[in-house]
Amino acid sequence: MLIGEVARRSGVSARMLRHYESLGLVRPSGRTGSGYREYRDDDIRRIFHIESLRSLGLSLREIGRALDDPGFTPARLVGDLMEQTRARIAAETELLTRLRRIDAAEPASWDDALQVVALLQALGSASKDIRQRAALSSADEVPVPVEALVEAALGESETNVAGALRWALVRSGDGGPELLARALASPSPEVRERAVRTLAALPGEEVADRLRDALDHSDPVVRGRAALALGTRGEADAVPELVAMIVDGRNDTDAADALAVLATTADGGATDPSGAVGGTATADALAARLVARLADPATAPASRGRLTQALADIPGPVASRALADLTEDEDRAVSLTAAYLRHLRDTR
Repeated sequence: MLIGEVARRSGVSARMLRHYESLGLVRPSGRTGSGYREYRDDDIRRIFHIESLRSLGLSLREIGRALDDPGFTPARLVGDLMEQTRARIAAETELLTRLRRIDAAEPASWDDALQVVALLQALGSASKDIRQRAALSSADEVPVPVEALVEAALGESETNVAGALRWALVRSGDGGPELLARALASPSPEVRERAVRTLAALPGEEVADRLRDALDHSDPVVRGRAALALGTRGEADAVPELVAMIVDGRNDTDAADALAVLATTADGGATDPSGAVGGTATADALAARLVARLADPATAPASRGRLTQALADIPGPVASRALADLTEDEDRAVSLTAAYLRHLRDTR
């Protein structure tokens, strides 16, 4: 079969077939009496092999090695191709993300676009100082899109830089709370904690709603951070988790402080016989809840000690009576703690 007929049937141009021959990939098995290349069945099969391997992304050099080297195994070749493809997809995805963020910034000029590119690069710098400066300058005339700030905050381990990014998110407008709430579903504990810490730093009722949702999270760190943030905002929904934190010894000092804030800033509300808070938290309702946990036989001695200490900053008669009663507690550590706290309370 002559080269023109091979090109027609195979879909490979005559020019490409000559290129393959120049590289030694295909060598026509014969020549006609007039000197024209003549391709036989084995040659045509090799051409189809070459085209098949090209469709997988192999270079012509790799194809030649694959066809001529018996030790060049398909498994290794396919594995290399998979890695190359993953790297290419990752690079193109990163480029697409960057282009979307530049588009979201709505640059009015090429100078604006270049400024956004520079800020995005700075947020990903290995230098914490550069990252911090980028975060602090992100609210200038051409701001960094909120998606980029959230991504940077979720990956930031340096305290000062993380604080600057939270400040930038406060100034960035809408979108941050939703993105951070999504990050609470991350498989990474570090990302989840950064997400809830950043969310807690933002203002607004939408943020409070997201934090209330987080009170039911399976991760105790997320629940705890949400409860602390809500407690300092005067949200009674945080009370059950704050008490659980004291019982469990998870940031119990901070949890007790948050309960004290609730007790001194909230007004109104009611409590049922179990000490549950209804409506807005009150000092007596909070104290009653702590007392109920103290009286629970399942509460461990160490937990009872922490609950007693938590009563110290809860004002009102219920907390005062509880401390007085606890001075006679069978657990000497609890009774001594209650006596000391009662003394401090009386001398204020």
